[in-house]
Amino acid sequence: MRVMSFVPRALCLEHWMEAYPRAVVQRAEVLGTVVWPAKGEEGHEGCVAFTRIGLGPQHPAGEVDRLCAMQGRWRHTLCLAYTTSGMVLLLAGCSREESSSTIPPAASPGSSVASVFVGRDACVVCHQAEHDAHADSHHDLAMQPANAETVLGDFADASFEHFGVVSRFFTRDGGYFVETDSPDGTIQEYRVEYTFGVDPLQQYLVAFPGGRLQVLPLCWDTRPEALGGQRWFHLYPDDPVPAGDILHWTGPNQNWNFMCAECHSTDLHKNYDLATETFDTTWTEIDVSCEACHGPGSVHVAWAEREGQDAHAADALEAGLTVDLADRDGGRWVFAPDAPTAHRSKARQTHAEIESCARCHARRTALTDDYQHGLALLDSHRVSLLTEPEYFADGQVREENYVYGSFLQSSMYAAGVTCTDCHEPHSARLWVEDDVLCFRCHSPREFGGESHSHHPADEETGREMVSCVGCHMPVRTYMVVDDRHDHSFRVPRPDLSEKLGTPNACTLCHAEEDAAWAAGHVAEWFGEDRRQEWRYGEALHAGHWGQPGAADALARLAHDPEQPAIARATGLALFARYPGAELVKAVRAGVMDKDPVVRLGVLAAVEGVVPEDRLRLVGELLGDPVLAVRVEAARVLAISVTEALPSEVQQAFEMAAADFVATQLANAERPESHIGLAAFYTDLARFEDAEREYRVALELDPANIAAAVNFADLRREQGRDTEGEQILREVLRRSPRSAAARHALGLTLIRLGQR
Repeated sequence: MRVMSFVPRALCLEHWMEAYPRAVVQRAEVLGTVVWPAKGEEGHEGCVAFTRIGLGPQHPAGEVDRLCAMQGRWRHTLCLAYTTSGMVLLLAGCSREESSSTIPPAASPGSSVASVFVGRDACVVCHQAEHDAHADSHHDLAMQPANAETVLGDFADASFEHFGVVSRFFTRDGGYFVETDSPDGTIQEYRVEYTFGVDPLQQYLVAFPGGRLQVLPLCWDTRPEALGGQRWFHLYPDDPVPAGDILHWTGPNQNWNFMCAECHSTDLHKNYDLATETFDTTWTEIDVSCEACHGPGSVHVAWAEREGQDAHAADALEAGLTVDLADRDGGRWVFAPDAPTAHRSKARQTHAEIESCARCHARRTALTDDYQHGLALLDSHRVSLLTEPEYFADGQVREENYVYGSFLQSSMYAAGVTCTDCHEPHSARLWVEDDVLCFRCHSPREFGGESHSHHPADEETGREMVSCVGCHMPVRTYMVVDDRHDHSFRVPRPDLSEKLGTPNACTLCHAEEDAAWAAGHVAEWFGEDRRQEWRYGEALHAGHWGQPGAADALARLAHDPEQPAIARATGLALFARYPGAELVKAVRAGVMDKDPVVRLGVLAAVEGVVPEDRLRLVGELLGDPVLAVRVEAARVLAISVTEALPSEVQQAFEMAAADFVATQLANAERPESHIGLAAFYTDLARFEDAEREYRVALELDPANIAAAVNFADLRREQGRDTEGEQILREVLRRSPRSAAARHALGLTLIRLGQR
């Protein structure tokens, strides 16, 4: 592999940012591949001023151009670090004081005026009913300062023991305190700063140095005592979680700033500084308020003040908002004559509402610390596929996946159902309770009686003993007490449970029986009319476990447009394990798919193709309009890059590579981001940059096995196994039971002749 010598695209700072706004992370943490014109060059007079300064010992062969954009909305200091090859790698160096006060706010479409966050008090003047519905909702109470009105737990000198650690809860001078185990295992006193959530449990946040908030594992069960509530419990009741454990409450995996904050407050910015390893996290409102969904509202407020409270606009954008969540197509849910299920009178034209909700109600990774309302979900986040163990083989929810991945599989989503068809948008409660909600679209004559459920009614009440959601939205319990429904709305298929070992609604209730018993009853009740069609779960299960015929099943799934896009994407990702002509056909077809989730699956699939052929197959995805696709294309194709590429391909890769590095730095507090960067640079044969990122990862988490094993493997590639041995021995000192590290060390010792 030759080191790629990048040829930067000939755009100035101002024009590059205008042309490629998605590539910019606007808190002085962005990357770019740009050539800067000389000061005063025709067409750029006064546009850019710059001086040269040295990079210092960390980058002895490079230099930094400190560029000050002097005009318009880009008036803040940018510092770009160049490597010897000429590719812009890192944009950093702006102080938080410089960047935080000059972040360009979002502009409302059709308006040259930037919109900023104004808070709910500005909204209630015109939207009292919506404000009242939102009050005391889960969103409203998502996070609150800890005080007598908000704390629900027993802090009256209560105690709780978990595997020998006795924690005490008490108050002093109006504050709420916990005595519990500290990072070194000793018992220390901590002040509770905030409450987190309200029902069915409440968590508590503690301040740590460096701007961190950590989430206590000791939670208050807010359910009524009759339901087992009004008690303290531990989030991991069956496992000791001692100091130093990956799940200990003082560690990075229980850090509020990264793990929780974005979805519990409005306009949240982590503001992590890698140089000092500190957070300066900010929000405009502590909870999930109006502008968390509707976007910054200052332009809308100005419009309302100008036009009057009775004014009407064609849509939210005309009224000054940055995103329109309403249906404007005139579609309604109607019943055709004799049809048992309603259909939408017009095909849905937008998924803006669903994607707005999915920003938080999905298992996903943020790609930026500066979320822009109105962008497609995959322009700000990457959504997890239906992979095991997060999901069962057939796509049923297993781990905490937060609804969206399940809903994308459903016939409801395919038919055009959206969140607010069932949930009132401001309270988030159901419009009506129980089966009545379902009967708004599903005829009770067809679906409401014993002829459908085959479960008799209660003799005393006359009510059915099963509900729609009991069979079609079974629950799993998370966080010990939180029951959540699977939103894939699937028909129970115990016959598939027999094949795949997956759960089904029948045996969740009839726990004493097995899937064969349930499948027998379904066959008896429905005969040949029962659901027996092939399901994508069969292909996913075969692909995951390497069963005979897996490649054929995955090919069938990949080419079937009637299957859910997220299932096809997952199948494509698994297809990488089965290289061959059918894989290449699936990749070629998937590149053109209109759904970006499928295109993400294609990029996972192409990892089963030799690097020399990847650019030919998926190179066009380097210019994909969707950020998540572009950055994945850059990652997958880095190993395929050579100096002989045509200039237009070089430029496309440069832009996508800049996006990739920016998205990794958006989560710079996580070692995984630096491991990803190191692997990227290794594929580009940029070994010094890879080494730097592995060192950062191990500084953030000295016990990180992936960082140590990969770093040692890099040393192997460089013929420096002695250093690799040292890296592995150090991580084993911290994680002595790691099989992966011991295996890597064994191979290293063999290469060193130490058999």
